[in-house]
Amino acid sequence: MEVVGAAVGALVTTTSELLYSCVSSKTKTTFNLHSNLAAVDLQMKSLKDRREEVKGETEAAKKEGNKIRSEVVTWLQDVETLQPGVDAIQGQMVNNKKPSRCFLNCRERYRASREVEKTLEEIKRLLLVAEKFNHDVVCRTGVPRAVEHIPGPSIRGQTTASKKLDEIRKALDDGFNRIGIWGLGGVGKTTLVKNLNNELKKASAQPFGIVIWATVSKNVVIKNVQTQIAERLNLGVKMEESVQRMASRLYERLENEEKFLLILDDVWEKIDLDTLGVPGPDVHKGCKILLTSRLMEVCRAMTTDLEIKIEVLNDDEAWQLFCQKAGDVAHLEEIKPLAEAIVKECCRLPLAIITVGAAMRKKTEVVLWKYALDQLRRSVPFIKGIEAEVYKPLRLSYDSLQGNNIKSCFLYCCLFPEDFAISIRDLVRYWRAEGLIGEGQNWEDMDEGISLIENLKDSCLLEEGPHRETVKMHDVVRDVAIWISSTSEDGCKSLVRSGIGLSEISVGEFSNSNSLDRVSFMGNNITRLPDCMIQCSKASVLLLGDNDALDTVPEKFLQGFEALKVLDLSETSIRSLPHSLLQLRDLRVLLLWNCSNLEELPSLGTLTKLQDLDLCGTCIANLPRGIENLSELRVLKLDGTGELKSIQPGIISKLSSLESLSICGSGFCFRLKGEEDGRATFEELKLSFNRLHYLRISLNGIPWEKIRRSFLDK
Repeated sequence: MEVVGAAVGALVTTTSELLYSCVSSKTKTTFNLHSNLAAVDLQMKSLKDRREEVKGETEAAKKEGNKIRSEVVTWLQDVETLQPGVDAIQGQMVNNKKPSRCFLNCRERYRASREVEKTLEEIKRLLLVAEKFNHDVVCRTGVPRAVEHIPGPSIRGQTTASKKLDEIRKALDDGFNRIGIWGLGGVGKTTLVKNLNNELKKASAQPFGIVIWATVSKNVVIKNVQTQIAERLNLGVKMEESVQRMASRLYERLENEEKFLLILDDVWEKIDLDTLGVPGPDVHKGCKILLTSRLMEVCRAMTTDLEIKIEVLNDDEAWQLFCQKAGDVAHLEEIKPLAEAIVKECCRLPLAIITVGAAMRKKTEVVLWKYALDQLRRSVPFIKGIEAEVYKPLRLSYDSLQGNNIKSCFLYCCLFPEDFAISIRDLVRYWRAEGLIGEGQNWEDMDEGISLIENLKDSCLLEEGPHRETVKMHDVVRDVAIWISSTSEDGCKSLVRSGIGLSEISVGEFSNSNSLDRVSFMGNNITRLPDCMIQCSKASVLLLGDNDALDTVPEKFLQGFEALKVLDLSETSIRSLPHSLLQLRDLRVLLLWNCSNLEELPSLGTLTKLQDLDLCGTCIANLPRGIENLSELRVLKLDGTGELKSIQPGIISKLSSLESLSICGSGFCFRLKGEEDGRATFEELKLSFNRLHYLRISLNGIPWEKIRRSFLDK
């Protein structure tokens, strides 16, 4: 009986436990009804939001001609199927906010609770599935789309850019296989080519089987460019794969394309297509290459068939672009003149206009616009973003310059006023005086200087000037050059205050003057200079020309410039020069042309390193004393010296290094032997003939036959 009792007891216990477990589970499900209903409501809202996102993504993908992934389609169908059941549950929740808790209603409550629980599980599953395809709704096949849209600003309404776009499209149609798009940084090359890409996407008849875009950038990494091409072709990318192996795979894949266009954006150096893995136009008749670069030299190195230079906007386009970025505030009566002046300072460069316009957006305080204009005129990158978005990108062009002293030569150009037509001949004489180009060449040999200037033009850092044999700097490029030179530690640190309307120079301008290498106050309205010593012991250049009202150079002013190599006082009203000039023992170039009030110079005999003396248009009656001691003088210009009546015999012949002599429109003329009357003769010139490379003199009615006999006949 005890055994039977124990067995019965155990059976009762087990049955009780099972019954308890079952009742407990159902009870838990039943009593979780309210919390599960709330969870269904909350989770369903999330599911609906996600459904709308996916619907939008699929509709956009369909418009682009893409096929939607099957799992995405199934997911949307499952959500739609689930919706009626959820609506019914939510309706019941509204109609029966306080369900009966009586024992007789338990079975019904359990059934409802179980249904809600299953619905909640399904909602969670669908949300989890949505996370897995993570906005990627397009079916990935082995065949990529012919053209992919590349986001970027539109050039609609920009006549200049639209014409260039038409020119590029025509070039592609006309059979050019390698096209180089080049121009100044920030001028809109990338924007233009993005618009080309997107126009090709809209074309009814696709001219290419595939258009591939790859951004190259400075300090190119071939593997990175290969990766961009491979991803565009839907080729698998293996990071451990060598450049050579990937090149082979790319080559094989592109060989199978009947026609393709490869766009290489922002190219800074030659890229070997074989190394990249691209069958070029020489071996693949359907291949076309389009590249953008700041450097014409890169286009040449890539053997382009056609080079298209992108120019800045016209005035109307520049204003419209600025207003687009700055907003309606630019049209306010008191602000519009300032806004127009700011646009002018941006010199029609799109990148600068966009950056400055965005910085001034919705600023209604006139004082802020005045301050912005003043800072832009001073070439100060005060506007938020202008240094990072304009100056630093343009500095890349400067950093890429290669060759001895070319960077220093470039920075020299910012010493001149804004929009100044820089004489190529003058620029070369400055460079030579500072030893930046070959001093051993004869003074009139311009080849090295012209080659360097062409290099800077090909880099879009210099432009053709408005007059023959002149160049100029784009205003924004000049601002960047001033910005660089203001902090340079490479012997080019400069104080540039040229062409800004100064009436006087304050001592405060020369803070940290001992670190300055170049100083320019050209093209102002300066009436007087500081009457004290300015300590600029390192400065090799001082440009004070084109200050019409300046009539005096104080004695003390030049005493602190003992290292000067170039001194320009041309086109001023000075009447004399201080004796402190004679302390400039390293001076190479002294420019005094068009100093129409200058009647006399101090003795120049101590300036033994002087190589270039320009006295054109002065009122001197005699050559400076001691000039015969200038054994290194190579250029002497005396054109337009109407008051010059005499050059003593023997002076010209003593200038043993003289290579260029110009005396036209002068009161002096050389005499024939026997007619010298105490003046220099043609025979004296004959002694210098072997070393003179340039001679320009007035004959003043002397018969040519006499000159031929006395001067040219051997």
